[in-house]
Amino acid sequence: MFPTVREVLALEPVRHGGPRVVAAERALDQPVRWVHVTEVPDIATLLRGGELVLTTGIGLPADDAGVRAFIADLAEVGVAGLVVELGRRYGTAVPRVMVAAAERRGLPLVELRRATPFVLITEAVHALIVDAQIGELRATEEIHQRFTELSVEGAEAAEVVRQAAELAGAPVVLENLSRRVLAFHSAGENARLLLDGWEQHSRRIQPAGRTAYDADSGWLVTMVGARGQDWGRLLLRCPAQVLTPAGRPPVRLSILVERAASTLALGRLIRRDAEGLERQIHRTLLTALLDGSQPVDEVALRARALGVLLDRRRLVGVVVRFRELDGVDDDAPAEAAQARLRDLAEAVGLALREAGLTGLSSSIDDNSVGALVAVRDAAPAGTVSAGTVSAGSMPVDAGPVGAGPVDVALDAFRLALYRVRRSEPFAVVVAAGSAVDSIREARRSLVEARQVAEAGRRDRRTDQVLRLPDVGLAGLLHLLREEPRLQVFVERELGALLTHEDRHPRDPLLPTLRAYLECGRNKSAAAAAVHLSRPAFYERLARLARILDADLDSVQTCLSLHVALLALDAVRARPPV
Repeated sequence: MFPTVREVLALEPVRHGGPRVVAAERALDQPVRWVHVTEVPDIATLLRGGELVLTTGIGLPADDAGVRAFIADLAEVGVAGLVVELGRRYGTAVPRVMVAAAERRGLPLVELRRATPFVLITEAVHALIVDAQIGELRATEEIHQRFTELSVEGAEAAEVVRQAAELAGAPVVLENLSRRVLAFHSAGENARLLLDGWEQHSRRIQPAGRTAYDADSGWLVTMVGARGQDWGRLLLRCPAQVLTPAGRPPVRLSILVERAASTLALGRLIRRDAEGLERQIHRTLLTALLDGSQPVDEVALRARALGVLLDRRRLVGVVVRFRELDGVDDDAPAEAAQARLRDLAEAVGLALREAGLTGLSSSIDDNSVGALVAVRDAAPAGTVSAGTVSAGSMPVDAGPVGAGPVDVALDAFRLALYRVRRSEPFAVVVAAGSAVDSIREARRSLVEARQVAEAGRRDRRTDQVLRLPDVGLAGLLHLLREEPRLQVFVERELGALLTHEDRHPRDPLLPTLRAYLECGRNKSAAAAAVHLSRPAFYERLARLARILDADLDSVQTCLSLHVALLALDAVRARPPV
């Protein structure tokens, strides 16, 4: 911001005086904060440092010790330099003792060999300082205006980094706390060279402070985050030519990186909060449909305000839940379960968008995400009648030719969801209720979808969206699980075995019975399924027959036991929240 002593000596009023540097020429790049004229020897007590002192010398001490003390006081307070006009006190040169003292103290000493009005020098220097300050303020104002606009526009991180690099004329890198590059702009430099070995290079950049300059690497660094939670760093490589004489970056660049970091942090908060708020509204509306806490017309109105049209559409409830064996372990931290469910909710929302569908979606219990999908009478945009749909950017099989728009839409959603969840695409079951024509019937479709998902949690089919006919007897039993007569049936058929299981937890026989019935009473296959030798398996079957007082070779008996097992699964299923 401030001119240096060297730049001041190049000004016309100073050059008119015939300046000659007689001491400490090496320090001419010191910044000049102000110009002060003095003719008294004890002026140092009135200075703050950074001043260029002008004098004719008429009031300076006459003895050598006094001259040395005068120079020492000026150097001690940190003045930028001393300019002495010759002719009044000193004829052709300043005293040698003054030159020696200034050289020893590193204080630039300049002679003016011609008389020069000091007022012209002070005016020229002060004008230069003020112009520099105004230029700095204008640059700072441009920085604030630019990043305010980016904040309002909700600019992506890459755009914020690009703008910062253009304003600085230097490379800018945004990294996370693991030193992974999130965005960068090379400002015309070789990007490959800039990022080569970045993680190792970045770990060596450890300046002290939230915003600080690392002189060894030449990077200006500031933390990025908000609400006490930092999530990254923004780094700007300072060009050598813009560094101050003290080797520091100008204030303008520090303001720039801090404003850019604030814009990045604010953008992330806005996007996260906006997504979180929208998801909360979706959940409120779905919950209102399920429990009837709001009139359906009000739900439709609020959904329309979100851009989700539920009027004059075919509506179908969809539930995506974790499979029984793939859910979060009961001993896992609650935060982990919540995070996994949140990820599933985000995946469902993204899959709806990729499939070109609209609807409400949110988590509806600890293991499930529900969606009310609105389908037009015509197939979604991009679909064709030959059984293909455009889900994302690639056509995929949508089932048999002539499938209705609801079936086509559901299959497009299923395929989009599996693409979104590439890391674990088959860890969930996708279920749908019956399509309805009015939002007043939407609850029935949502409830049916949740029941089908619960009943089909053991179903390993991934090539279709499960509907009520697909879950067969298990689905029927699930619908009847609250029926007392079904519970009495289970207790009558399996009560003795369940009592034995409670008394002998280390000797479970229920898996043996399940394997025997699921393998169609094929003893060899069932023994292999539970990893037992056939003699050991036969011994377990004999014990089962005694406990149940049942003939396990009877088809009728085994059918009753199998239905009772399926009913037990339905009764024990975690009730929907």
